[in-house]
Amino acid sequence: MDFIPEPIPILQDNYIWLLRQGQQAIIVDPGQCDAVHQYLLAHQLTLCAILITHQHSDHIGGLAQLRNYWPDAAVYVPAPSIQGVQLDGIQVQDGQYLLPDGWQTPIQVMAVPGHTLNHLAYLQTGNPPVLLCGDTLFSAGCGRLFEGTPLQMLASLQRFAALPADTLVCCAHEYTLANLKFALAVEPENQALVEYQRSAENLRGNDFPTLPSNIGLELQINPFLRCTLPELQQRWQQPDPLALFTFLRQWKNNF
Repeated sequence: MDFIPEPIPILQDNYIWLLRQGQQAIIVDPGQCDAVHQYLLAHQLTLCAILITHQHSDHIGGLAQLRNYWPDAAVYVPAPSIQGVQLDGIQVQDGQYLLPDGWQTPIQVMAVPGHTLNHLAYLQTGNPPVLLCGDTLFSAGCGRLFEGTPLQMLASLQRFAALPADTLVCCAHEYTLANLKFALAVEPENQALVEYQRSAENLRGNDFPTLPSNIGLELQINPFLRCTLPELQQRWQQPDPLALFTFLRQWKNNF
């Protein structure tokens, strides 16, 4: 494996993801500083870049302090959204490839609006690829629509669905067990869901993360990635993928 994504737990259920290559490290969405800084020092890593997916406080709360500790680290940020938060850093956009100093393989920027209008994901090329998806995709779920439309979010998720099956999915929250309860309400006979729930409960019962997931698994168990399936559309009496996605997202909001 080229990259080993490592989740650093913070707050109630957030993960700050860290990628390392030799003694170089990249982190994603530092909602707090201390846990990351201590990890870097303990493992004698040099922080070469910080990737920001969106501007919510639990994703950027530690950014300013971390920059004080690591002033040479490049900070990549989305353009401002309708919430008007302007982050200090290098604004990046869909289709760009990033190669921070000291890093050896490109990172693709993906615009994935829905949760926010300016939400970005980052795809670390490698074997396997690593998708750093923020709050757009969760294991067995997806993010709430704070700014975007169902059509935007569905399109963003379909971009993820088209990635190679072995792509590791690094979500920003440990929501898996709650999402699986909803997914089983949508597809109670889905055996892959039943087995995954058992595995996820075992992991969480032993205080291990359920993440990273992978795209191949999510295509089997995530209802928001399965809206193109005619059998699901028929079950919930929705005529097309967008109608089914909209129905499921509204249902999940109140589940």
